[in-house]
Amino acid sequence: MTTSDTGSRAATLSDVAKRAGVSVATASKALNNRDDVAVATRQRVLRAADELAFTPNAMAKGLLAGRTGTVGLLTSDLEGRFMIPILMGAEDAFGAGQINVFLCDARGDAIREQHHLKALLSRRVDGIIVVGRQTDPRPSLGQELPVPVVYAYAPSDDPRDLSLTPDNYSGGRLAVEHLLACGRSRIAHITGDPAYAAAQDRLAGARAGLEAAGLSLVGEPMFSEWTEHWGRDAAAMLLERHPDVDAIFCGSDQIARGVLDTARDLGRRVPDDLAVIGYDNWEVLSTNSRPELTSIDANLQMLGRQAAQRVFDAIDGVDIGSGEHHSPVRLVIRGSTIPRR
Repeated sequence: MTTSDTGSRAATLSDVAKRAGVSVATASKALNNRDDVAVATRQRVLRAADELAFTPNAMAKGLLAGRTGTVGLLTSDLEGRFMIPILMGAEDAFGAGQINVFLCDARGDAIREQHHLKALLSRRVDGIIVVGRQTDPRPSLGQELPVPVVYAYAPSDDPRDLSLTPDNYSGGRLAVEHLLACGRSRIAHITGDPAYAAAQDRLAGARAGLEAAGLSLVGEPMFSEWTEHWGRDAAAMLLERHPDVDAIFCGSDQIARGVLDTARDLGRRVPDDLAVIGYDNWEVLSTNSRPELTSIDANLQMLGRQAAQRVFDAIDGVDIGSGEHHSPVRLVIRGSTIPRR
C-alpha cells in the first residue's frame, strides 16, 4: 500500500493501523509515544505513518496539545478498603510521574460529589474514574461530560456508561468448588447485608456450584452485618442447629474471622473438623487469622489498571464501549481449608 492507495483523501489512523498490522488503539498509543507499546511495534507504526504521509488532523492536534496529564478519581469509599487498591492499580497503569491523579472523596453525599466533579472539570482533567464503595449500581454522572468517565467497582445505572466490576457470581462458585475439592459436602453460608448486590451474587454463584455437584446449602443462608461480631453469633447458631456442617463459606473476611473465633471456642478444629473460607482477601485480616484464612481475592489492583487503561484509550479517541464488564477474581488458599488426607 502506498500513499496513493488512499485515493485523494488524507490517510487516517485506521489506514496506519491496517498497514502496520495493529489495532487502532495500539497505533494511537505508538504515535502518542506511550510507554505501553513494544519498541518494534512502535517502529512499525511510525514507518507506516511515514509511508502514508499521515498527520493527525487539526482537532486531534488541539486535543493532544490541550491535555493536562491529570485524571480525577472520584470515590465514595470512606474507609478506602476498596478504593486504595484500585487507586494503586490505576497509578501503576498511569506510570510514575506521567499522569497525576486528583483524589476526591464524596463521602456518599450526592451534593459533595457534584462539587468535586465541578472542581475536577475546572482543573481540566483528561478523564475521570468513579469508584464506588459497594457493587450496587450507582447514579450516572451523565452523558454530557467533556471528558471520558469509567466506573470501577460500583457500576453506573446507565448502560451507556462503561463499568468494570468484580465477578462476584464466579467468586461464590469458586469458593464452593474449592470446598468441594477439599472433600467437604455439608457446606453452609454466612454473609452480610442481603440488600447488597455482592451478597446476592456470591450466594447465587455458591448455589450454582453446589447444584452442579448434586448438593445444596445446609440450612438457609444467614444474612446480617459484614462484621466479626455477626460471624461469631451466626456460627454459634449454625453449629448448634447443624453440628455436622463441615465447611462454611463466608461472605467477607471479617465474618470469617468471627466464625474462626466461635469454632475455636466450641472446640471445632479448623480445618480438620471445619473448613472456613472468606471473601475479599483483606490481608490484614486473612494473614493474621489462626489459621490463616483462605479467601477470594477480587483483584482490585487489576481492576484499577483496567479502568486506567480504558481512560487512556478513550483519551486517545478509541471507542471503549459501554455496559457492565465483570473482571475475574481468584482463589488464595491458606490454612483454613487444607484438604483432608
